[in-house]
Amino acid sequence: MFIKTYSLRAISLALPLSLLLIQPASAQSSDSDRIQKLERAVEQLQKQNTELQKEVSTLKKQSTTSAAPVAPGKTKTVVSYDGKTYVEKSVAVEEKPGIFVTPRGTEFKLVLGGFIQVNLEDGAVSAFEGRFGKTALQDRFRLRRARINLTGDFAENFDFKVEGDFETSDGLSSNRTAFEATDIFVNYHQFPEAQIKVGQWKAPYGLEQLTPDTTLLLIERSLPTGAITPDRQVGAQIWGKPFTNIWPAQKDLLTYYAGIFNGNGRNVSVNDNNNFMWVGRMELMPFKGQIFGQDSSLKLGADGLNSRDDKGTNISQTLNLLVNSDGSLSPFVLPGAAERTAWGVDAALKLGPFDLIGEYLEEYVNGRTVNGVAPGFADFTTTGFYVTGAYYLIPKKLQAVVRWEQLNPGQKGDDGIHSITGGLNYYIHGDDIKLMANYVHTWSDFRAAHPQLGDDQFDEVLLRLQLMF
Repeated sequence: MFIKTYSLRAISLALPLSLLLIQPASAQSSDSDRIQKLERAVEQLQKQNTELQKEVSTLKKQSTTSAAPVAPGKTKTVVSYDGKTYVEKSVAVEEKPGIFVTPRGTEFKLVLGGFIQVNLEDGAVSAFEGRFGKTALQDRFRLRRARINLTGDFAENFDFKVEGDFETSDGLSSNRTAFEATDIFVNYHQFPEAQIKVGQWKAPYGLEQLTPDTTLLLIERSLPTGAITPDRQVGAQIWGKPFTNIWPAQKDLLTYYAGIFNGNGRNVSVNDNNNFMWVGRMELMPFKGQIFGQDSSLKLGADGLNSRDDKGTNISQTLNLLVNSDGSLSPFVLPGAAERTAWGVDAALKLGPFDLIGEYLEEYVNGRTVNGVAPGFADFTTTGFYVTGAYYLIPKKLQAVVRWEQLNPGQKGDDGIHSITGGLNYYIHGDDIKLMANYVHTWSDFRAAHPQLGDDQFDEVLLRLQLMF
């Protein structure tokens, strides 16, 4: 385009000069006038030629800019000035190299996640867990759980999980936290009816204990669950859903678990003796569907446990069981060898916005004489139960919850501890971002029978913020 423009301009300038040159001499008034006109024409031609060259140069720059490919990635616009016009062009911005995390092995799925739970606890802190009197705690903010986990699946029908926790433990100094492993396991799932799991995770005992921490309806689990269930253990397990392939529509009808574990808690590299803890659980879901257009289900469960333990084993690994002289509770560390046998039953009903959950647990702790050494304590039977009801006041947003619970440690006559908990859950973004508020009223039978020990009724307020990522 600019070449054609240049040609027309040149012709328009040269034409007057040519006509001037070919005029007959007779038409000129004099030679001097003719020379002056010719000089003026040449001067004008030179001036316009200079302007034309500048214009051609500008057109070339614009053509080059418009034809240049856009730089990949992030760009920025640079404006330049050549003395006559402004020219814009895009140039690439140097980017810092990114950070890449790739699987070391042949995993086809790798997920990094975790969650944080922060509590405010005020009043008779953890009195519902038997912490009053000599084991009382003070008002506090508490980093209840801060976990990070990595899960993955292999094409070869293996899946795994590695998880650790930065929680503030009541067993540590008040000015520091601990990092410890929670779940570390590998699961072989080629056959859904018979999967094999090895590592460390929660032994399959107790409905509330097996409920994920992030989906609990109340801030803390009940005292019967903490006192009787075995929590995480190191061992192996076979489990599955027998109807997965033969009756796919009812694959959740039956689920079974059977495991063998060390029995002396998590993150312990040695067994307390040559015996193992045997744990089994069965879950039956006779109904799952809709009632009156609402998602509904009924799940029933039963579990059992047996373990032969040596002196020094903590048999209440998540909460408290030993009754102190003032009626409070503390962890029960065996003063001698013992055998534990426990069983439990549970049921969970869901009817649209309404949930009703109940569980009963019972444990027999019998002393054993080993190499002539007496157990050092009297046999006892611990029983406990809870019933929880929940209802959505605002669908999927605001939920009201109430729980009644009772634990009878069975060590000092009337040593029962009872609690009623009321709570509200506000789901900002489901369980991913959730606010919880609980009020707990607790009373102790033992302290009521011995008024000289002090108060026998306690109240606590708990608040929690939960964030999953």
